Amino acid sequence: MTSEDHLSFPDAPRVELDEAIAELIAQAERVQSSQGRLRGLLRAVETMVGEIELPVVLRRVVEAAVELVDAEFGALGVIGADRSSLDQFIHVGLAAGDAAAIGHLPRGHGVLGALIANPEPIRLVHLDADPRAAGFPSHHPRMDSFLGVPITVRGDVFGNIYLTNARRGSFSAEDEELLRALASTAGFVIQNARLFDEARTRAAWMTATAELSAAILSTPPDKVFDLIAGRVVDLSAGTRVTIVVPTDEVDVLRVAAARGPHELDLLGTTSIDSGSIPARAMEDGGVRVATAPHVSSRPDPTLLTVDQETGPAMAAPMRTRQRTWGALTVARAPGEREFTALELEVLGDLSSQASIALELSRARSEQHKAILSDERARIARDLHDHVIQQIFGSGLTLQSVALTLDDPHDRSRVDQVIGQLDDAIAQIRTVIFAISTRDGSSLRHRLIDVVAELSGALRRPPALRFAGPVDNTITGPMAEDVVGVARELLSNSVRHARAHTISLDVGVTEREVSVIVTDDGTGIRSDRRSGLHNLAERAGARGGALTLDTGPDGTRVQWRVPLDGHDTEESAP
Repeated sequence: MTSEDHLSFPDAPRVELDEAIAELIAQAERVQSSQGRLRGLLRAVETMVGEIELPVVLRRVVEAAVELVDAEFGALGVIGADRSSLDQFIHVGLAAGDAAAIGHLPRGHGVLGALIANPEPIRLVHLDADPRAAGFPSHHPRMDSFLGVPITVRGDVFGNIYLTNARRGSFSAEDEELLRALASTAGFVIQNARLFDEARTRAAWMTATAELSAAILSTPPDKVFDLIAGRVVDLSAGTRVTIVVPTDEVDVLRVAAARGPHELDLLGTTSIDSGSIPARAMEDGGVRVATAPHVSSRPDPTLLTVDQETGPAMAAPMRTRQRTWGALTVARAPGEREFTALELEVLGDLSSQASIALELSRARSEQHKAILSDERARIARDLHDHVIQQIFGSGLTLQSVALTLDDPHDRSRVDQVIGQLDDAIAQIRTVIFAISTRDGSSLRHRLIDVVAELSGALRRPPALRFAGPVDNTITGPMAEDVVGVARELLSNSVRHARAHTISLDVGVTEREVSVIVTDDGTGIRSDRRSGLHNLAERAGARGGALTLDTGPDGTRVQWRVPLDGHDTEESAP
């Protein structure tokens, strides 16, 4: 054996020792790396658990997943009620401007849809090489490697975590295991956040429902629907809230209140779609309905539509056993999340309670009207049985006194007082009629309201007298003309005549209708007769005429038209 052979003998064991040392070092590094990733998982879990607000929880889950496996982009898709598409899509790593340039966020097609259909992890080295890939829209950033894991909440798939572009080139099996562990923990955190969010939502709606019911009882009937819509739009996070009510026409609904985009343009509009969401809610009674985004061929004022695509909406009937008030609809824009079962439930409860409050308000109003009517009837009886009789008796007494007077001047003065008493009796009878009848829309009531409206600046209100069956005879367009003429003539006397006394006489005979306004003012100048010219044209259109007698001692204007005269134009306002 040579000296060289002796020196080379120990080389083989030394090589094996070096390899063993290298393997131990590699194992130590893997253990250290695994421990580091486990610590990262624990930190991610702590980050999620420390929050209770559901929107914040969802975003923190995505941020934790991106940091845990070192991905460039991440997202969490919440599965919609139809269980086949995404209702929400929370993304991380994509700038707001880039997201706006892309337009619609993913709704669950391609590989994302495969994960919804089969909730099992998907790990791809190259995303575009997979046959399930649906491609990317314009302005979308390049995405290569892909890792998707479902999130399960109490046995139901809540959504999925999507990660793309692993910074190490591709996602490993260890990345998949870590993400599955994160998703499992996220399921519990999301469930707690959802329960908290539901409890808070219920409490907010219950409080608002109680407050709204009380407010309805003290709100004027013409403002109550707007009150309800305004409260709901604050609670529901809906973009548009509308209340539609039935009309006299079959299957025609009218928008009685609206909050949201173009709300002023919506008020008073009608919908003839008997299959619309509010129409179906009113027909089904207790059934509340919601829609997924769909294409609408007929415009519906209760929904939000952009480029013929309609967003999600929900509706609840407003009805009691006595009547159907209408339907309350909440709508969101296309692309916004669908309404949850909880939102449908609380909207239905509020709508039901509001309907009961409306019924109570109506009953209270009817009761108040009945009490007021009874009190007015008592006053009318007292006026008729006592006041008129006393005045009439005073008039008879004055007539007897007048017969004993020798001075013609004294007799004239007594006769003048008797005439004033007769006029007072006529006006009291007008008041008796006004407070006895319940029909506030009658011609007499409307003319009484006109006189009251124009009497504010006068020390003595105008006298109002009726002759003949004005309510039963003067109706429709003719009644509108009479009210308009009376308003114009009284307004002229009140504003320009500087009169002490003004009277309005409205009468009807078998052949004609007349409106006469008399005052003791300074007369009507020629440059202020344009309004009278318009009234004369209106009388002429009905085959009648207007006569004017004016001077420094007063004015008398008479508007007369045949009872069967027909207007050839639209009636006066």
